[in-house]
Amino acid sequence: MPTVSVDKADLWERLGKEYTTEEFDQLCFDYGLELDEDTTEEVEAAIKAGLPAERPQLKIEIPANRYDLLCIEGIARALRIFLQKAEAPRYKLAYPPGGESELLTITCSPEVKKVRPLFACAILRNVTFTPRSYASFIDLQDKLHQNIGRRRQLVSIGTHDLDKLKPPFRYEAQPPKDIKFVPLNKDKAYTAEELMTVYDSDKHLSKYLHIIRDSPVYPIIYDSVDQVLSMPPIINSEHSKITLNTRNIFIDVTATDQTKLDIVILTLVNSIEPVRVILPDGKTRISPDLSERHTTARASMALHSTISPSNPDELLLEIPATRPDIFHECDIMEDAAIAYGFNNLPHTFPATSTVAQPLAISKLSDIVRLEWALAGWVEVLPLILCSHEENFEFLNHVDDGKTAVKIANPKSLEFQVVRTTLLPGLLKTIRENRSHSLPIKIFETSDVVFKDTSRERQARNERHAAAVWCNKSAGFETVHGMLNRAMKMLEIPLIGNTDDKAVTGYYIKESSDPVYFPGRAATVYYRAAPTKASSTLSAIGQDIKAALYAHRDVEIGSLGILHPSVLANFEIGYPCSALEFTLEPFKKKMNKIWTVDE
Repeated sequence: MPTVSVDKADLWERLGKEYTTEEFDQLCFDYGLELDEDTTEEVEAAIKAGLPAERPQLKIEIPANRYDLLCIEGIARALRIFLQKAEAPRYKLAYPPGGESELLTITCSPEVKKVRPLFACAILRNVTFTPRSYASFIDLQDKLHQNIGRRRQLVSIGTHDLDKLKPPFRYEAQPPKDIKFVPLNKDKAYTAEELMTVYDSDKHLSKYLHIIRDSPVYPIIYDSVDQVLSMPPIINSEHSKITLNTRNIFIDVTATDQTKLDIVILTLVNSIEPVRVILPDGKTRISPDLSERHTTARASMALHSTISPSNPDELLLEIPATRPDIFHECDIMEDAAIAYGFNNLPHTFPATSTVAQPLAISKLSDIVRLEWALAGWVEVLPLILCSHEENFEFLNHVDDGKTAVKIANPKSLEFQVVRTTLLPGLLKTIRENRSHSLPIKIFETSDVVFKDTSRERQARNERHAAAVWCNKSAGFETVHGMLNRAMKMLEIPLIGNTDDKAVTGYYIKESSDPVYFPGRAATVYYRAAPTKASSTLSAIGQDIKAALYAHRDVEIGSLGILHPSVLANFEIGYPCSALEFTLEPFKKKMNKIWTVDE
């Protein structure tokens, strides 16, 4: 969750009351915020020591979806409404005296579709900045950039002194060599190509260059005399720089995501002058759109509402444009509960008594976990995410593009895919515990994930059990014994791989898998018991199928001695044997209301 630092004395002034740290901590807790730190003691200690110190700050953790609370103004407004010291505001557009005909205009060229296709803007009139309000305004932009803007990749904001510019404006996309202007805090003009080199060594701006660097055209905003306002999402121009003396501000927002664009522009401005935006397709739109959303609910305390004329138990609600976090009636009910006070809700016993029970797959997992632990093996819990190399190349497997669920924007190379096998986690655990005395014998029972286009979410979880033995000798017979013990506890008999008469059971059969040493690998097969026949005809059909058991024998896992190249990839210097199989075929069916199975 983002943390917002606010001036303590300034917040007390806005709330109309001074609080102790404990009182304000409780107020934040009641509203759903968290006071992370009060720097008053640190500031007082610094002053006593004769050191320079800022004014005392309050560091408050904000829910990730409450973008309207990312500044002191938003926090003070929300808490004043919560404390019933103010009414929930209504937001409106402030048109110029001549109405819509006098609106400033900005025209978007078709070329912007190649780089940052979405645009919104607004004007703030008659602003009076103080040093603290100016700092808060800049800090809010940075918070929006880093959070919902995903470090300017999805949304970027530019602010300009409108009195230095000559509208109407143009939003275009041009080759970088054709763009030249004096960037913010510089005293000479550079082309866009030169700026990429200049800012390569800039600690703050270098992290954003990759967003447009490889694009054939760069986005650029001009006024009517070809004066550059900004080159989003990198830098504004020095000419339109805002200061403490700025009175009228033009705000531009460029984006690649329409929803996030709307949230950002509405978070930045409330009662403002709109701008006419001519889109690349020639259509005209008034920006921003402050219209309220209408819905119904059975309770509300913090939103404007009226009783429904058709149903006295329902309220007609008006959700302000600044509350994008409200999607459903449950969000409204949460708001009402916060306003009423969770601690004020009456304590009642539920009308019915129920007894929880574990999922069928969890019961199976516990059986295997207990038996393997009693056999002296150590359970490990590695992460479910791993790198693409660890899931495929390190195991000598090839990615067919249809198996693994991949992370679209991985934070690091270590978390690129959702694992499709438990082996990488087990082998990494052995690698990090190489100094441990031999043998190392570890296991895990947990989920792996596969792509599945037949499911609504396009993926499915599958519970696997896996074990790895590491010692001076390979120990194939040891992991084979672990398989036998698990199956015995699951009451699955061992049968021969050529035994056509057995009704149910498991068997292993030599196979070839690049993760294992050639000739030292086997596949585990399971023959499920036939379902009870509901009629004589179906019983005859099952008797016929019983003569052809091959179609009921399903592959559930594998075991073997790991290939030396696999061990080398994971930096393991001793031979290892591994076992992995799925538990899904053994689970019993449960009532649908008790399970998440599809």
